Amino acid sequence: MTIPSSAVSRPRISVCALVEAETLLDQLNRALDGDRYTATHTRQVDVFLETVSRDRFSIDCLILDRALDLEPVIRRLHREATLLPAILLGPVPTKVERQSLSLEDCHYHTAEIHLSVAELSQLQKRIEVAIAQFLKLSPSCRLPHHNGGEEDISSLTLTETLTTQQQRLSEKLKERLGYLGIYYKRDPQLFFRNFTKVERESFIHELTVEYQDIILSYFQKGGDINPKIDAFVNRAFFADLSVSQVLELHMELMERFAKKLKLEGRSEDVLLDYRLTLIDVIAHLGEMYRRSIPREP
Repeated sequence: MTIPSSAVSRPRISVCALVEAETLLDQLNRALDGDRYTATHTRQVDVFLETVSRDRFSIDCLILDRALDLEPVIRRLHREATLLPAILLGPVPTKVERQSLSLEDCHYHTAEIHLSVAELSQLQKRIEVAIAQFLKLSPSCRLPHHNGGEEDISSLTLTETLTTQQQRLSEKLKERLGYLGIYYKRDPQLFFRNFTKVERESFIHELTVEYQDIILSYFQKGGDINPKIDAFVNRAFFADLSVSQVLELHMELMERFAKKLKLEGRSEDVLLDYRLTLIDVIAHLGEMYRRSIPREP
């Protein structure tokens, strides 16, 4: 018996919002009306933080109202290593202003999305963008610094939390939205070929750091390498990086390792084993591109 696709129960995208005005709550409810989203709204900071702390592994996107004092809220999220896709409601930087933004101009993390209250009709699309941006966020990213904050989140905790959330979201979106879902909606403006020279250099540096970590961890016993590969492949896919560019990155890293081994008087043969790593990564990336091609109806 064939079950109609409309009868298949799929998980909804879960949204948790902290807003100031009651009228804004009503607007959010209207903007998220339908069967695609499950929304939790509150005007109370303590209730919001309690909800996020309890449900952070099931929440898919946060909505934060900049009319509120968000610094203590975000400081608490950072301290608890809670990183999620996020939309900040309030004034939106102009294109010129965005080009000059630094890390310190961000509030929560560098993948946050800004949306004005007047543009709430676009909320569903912006949630899609926020999730796509978050999936590309590098595990080695830095967080904005907030004055008066408690101890900083450790880089290890940040990496583990971010990777876990990215993997969870990836799997949920593939299940919820299938091949034609937002998981594969990419913004051409964020493709590598459209980056500035500085952006390209920064992106390649971050990818190289991630790939080197994969290389060094690949043959370790007891470690789960798949989340690291998934995070790397997500970034490459959303930047429309080609297989040949990944191959070039691998070869440059192997050349660097070979020089180091030569200086130490050791054989380079050990590097041949890492062809398996390259094959694994390329297979993952190839599968992503294959799935991004719309199926025949």
